[in-house]
Amino acid sequence: MKSAYGDHVTVATDGNVAVVTLNRPPHNFVSVDFMRDLADALDDIDGHGAARAVVLQSEGKTFCGGADFSSDTDRVASGMDGVQALYAQAIRLFSAETPIVAAVQGSAVGAGLGLALTADFRVAAPEARFVANFTKLAFHPGFGLTYTLPRLIGPQRANLMFLTGRRIKAEQALEWGLCDEVVPAEELRAAALRLAAEIAENAPLATVSTRKTLRAGLAEAVKAQTVIEHREQALLRVTEDFKEGVRSVAERRPGNWVGR
Repeated sequence: MKSAYGDHVTVATDGNVAVVTLNRPPHNFVSVDFMRDLADALDDIDGHGAARAVVLQSEGKTFCGGADFSSDTDRVASGMDGVQALYAQAIRLFSAETPIVAAVQGSAVGAGLGLALTADFRVAAPEARFVANFTKLAFHPGFGLTYTLPRLIGPQRANLMFLTGRRIKAEQALEWGLCDEVVPAEELRAAALRLAAEIAENAPLATVSTRKTLRAGLAEAVKAQTVIEHREQALLRVTEDFKEGVRSVAERRPGNWVGR
């Protein structure tokens, strides 16, 4: 198993736990190559056999800021072909076999929230925020979130997150089941590693088998849902409101919508 995947993903081992670090600070914005490198790392972890659990952590102030729609060069920001390619990698993440504990130190926004939900568990710092801000961008949710978020916290709470774009604080996320533990920031990685090590203490074949049953059909459902999400996003991507949404979010102000 390699220790580096592309420019921004590294893997280290701690006993029977693989520690995967995303290193594209400060915001760890998603890109097709970035998510492909992460999927490759998880594939290698599954194939290597030594790791029985994974910690997914990131450098910088933000766990993952989602897509950077202000970028002029990123494939995801530049068009829907890039979005479709991103979703292909997302499906690979949901197909990983080894249990994953995400350490969320800052915001998980948009596709970054989708990334956090690829994990089985989320340990969060008090400063963490969970945000589905798509409608503030005049966009449709993606990364399979219209399937995974209601499945995790229930349809009504998912409705609230999607339709308001509200930032959900760590303590509320804990109450909702959106995260599983809240610890001080300086203890975050140790707490995530501790949970992963607790999983890794168990019989590996039984753990993987049980996880497969619990997540049966998940990757396939995400794949089907991203087809719908992509279609709706393509319709909204060409609107005047989407251009205004990108501007307004960057400028941290409400959008001036025209409905077209």
